[in-house]
Amino acid sequence: MASKQQVRASHILIKHQGSRRKASWKDPEGLVISNTTKESAISQLNAHREDIISGKAQFDDVASRVSDCSSAKRGGDLGPFGRGQMQKPFEEAAFSLKVGEISGIVETDSGVHVILRTG
Repeated sequence: MASKQQVRASHILIKHQGSRRKASWKDPEGLVISNTTKESAISQLNAHREDIISGKAQFDDVASRVSDCSSAKRGGDLGPFGRGQMQKPFEEAAFSLKVGEISGIVETDSGVHVILRTG
């Protein structure tokens, strides 16, 4: 399935004031995003990550509800991707995870992410 050149991953993205695009499918005007600090976004994401790790929540359910990425419609699934297709911090984190492993907070120009490697 996944080779050394490709991984498959899902993610949860929370955008904040410093994000390069301050709008998303659930906040088209960017009103919430523009008022969300980076610290607040990280705090929210850490809480969701803890719920997933503890078994209180399923990754895909949380992604569908809270992710600012359009992949939320697919439970956060980004499908397979290779090197050079994602922002560098995201790529490095995704490629360093084992299948089934969840990352810590990963910061990119898009916002803050938690990544689940699925393949």
